[in-house]
Amino acid sequence: MPELPEVETVKRGLAPTFEGGQLVRVDQNRPDLRFPFPSDFVDRLTGRVVTSLSRRSKYLLADIDCGDVLIMHLGMSGSFRIENDADNTTPGSFAHERSKDPKHDHVVFHLKSKDGAAARIIYNDPRRFGFMDLVARPELEAHPYFKDLGLEPLGNALNGDVLAGLFAGRKSPLKAALLNQKLIAGLGNIYVCEALWRSGLSPKRLAGTLVTKSGRPTAKANLLAENIRQTLEDAIKAGGSSLRDHTQADGSLGYFQHSFAVYDREGEPCRTPKCKGTIARMVQSNRSTFYCPLCQG
Repeated sequence: MPELPEVETVKRGLAPTFEGGQLVRVDQNRPDLRFPFPSDFVDRLTGRVVTSLSRRSKYLLADIDCGDVLIMHLGMSGSFRIENDADNTTPGSFAHERSKDPKHDHVVFHLKSKDGAAARIIYNDPRRFGFMDLVARPELEAHPYFKDLGLEPLGNALNGDVLAGLFAGRKSPLKAALLNQKLIAGLGNIYVCEALWRSGLSPKRLAGTLVTKSGRPTAKANLLAENIRQTLEDAIKAGGSSLRDHTQADGSLGYFQHSFAVYDREGEPCRTPKCKGTIARMVQSNRSTFYCPLCQG
């Protein structure tokens, strides 16, 4: 499933086409994806203008001029492509090809930009684990999708003091605590493994050990907060682990395989300078965890 950096790069790739565009027509080609579409999905969108495109955790949010928010989730296999009349293929070099089979094109947004140019944003999802919904903006924060989400890990909102408040008294492993979406929203398996490696912290270490008896963050807690932010920012700049957004003016998208320090590198040498360890794999909460047993304590 795409993680936060992948969703962020999709957002940045779609924004130049989506934002300010009028939805002159919406093709909904099936009644449901993971969940049913709202019964009035097409009617509520047709003729409306997309005022902004944002992200909350792993959700894409398109604000519509009527006050609704179009919620979009990619699920396991969902992807967007942009087409226009001049070139019916999304530009970009693909290392991991996404489906372009039209039988999986479940939603097509026909847009007219502010300068009158026409484009189509097509949602393709072979496994149909993604979904779309419409919610009034004032109701968004209390909606079941969002009401229990924790803080966003990008930006200065996440720091050592915040981690100390979240981890105080917790006896769960660090890996589990960081994947708890009620604490921090959007962190996924790949980037938690990478941030823990950068911080020299074992994924098995108890989260509460990063908090002093007085409730203050330890030096490692401060380092972890910094490395979470930096790992995500580095991944966004690179385009994510499984997909890359070329961020061209036309919003074209591409995909590539990112190079990791620990993730999916079982049996390979640790990349920490002077460390002679070997990357190991273990299973935590039914997910693979990759780490260096020697330098992550």
